[in-house]
Amino acid sequence: MSIEKKLYRSGPFADFFAQGTQVGNVLYLAGQVGVDATGKTPDSLSEQVDAAYANLKRVLAEFGASMDNIVDETFFVTDMSALLGNVEEIYAAREKAYGGKPEVCQTVVQVVALVQPELKIEIKCIAHL
Repeated sequence: MSIEKKLYRSGPFADFFAQGTQVGNVLYLAGQVGVDATGKTPDSLSEQVDAAYANLKRVLAEFGASMDNIVDETFFVTDMSALLGNVEEIYAAREKAYGGKPEVCQTVVQVVALVQPELKIEIKCIAHL
């Protein structure tokens, strides 16, 4: 028995993984990093958060979804101290991305590294359609 999936592939790694996979009414999003639409990686953590959320919004739109559809979110950060030291700024950017206080579950995990050394955060989500 095969599961019916709808995939969205884009970006430089499109041959390796999908940016989003829909199974039934659940959408699994690949982790989105803080690289902006022009390919630039901002220096600050809060700017990378903004870029990652902009990328999430683009993937969600491919499935006719929005930030309102997200139910679970994971932050992968390379420096927990930097996140906690800028928590008000980071969570203000998060609130701005959601258009208000997010009504989602969240996990924050520190990792040794992300796919590129200049990246400070990756945001992975699950959405319900």
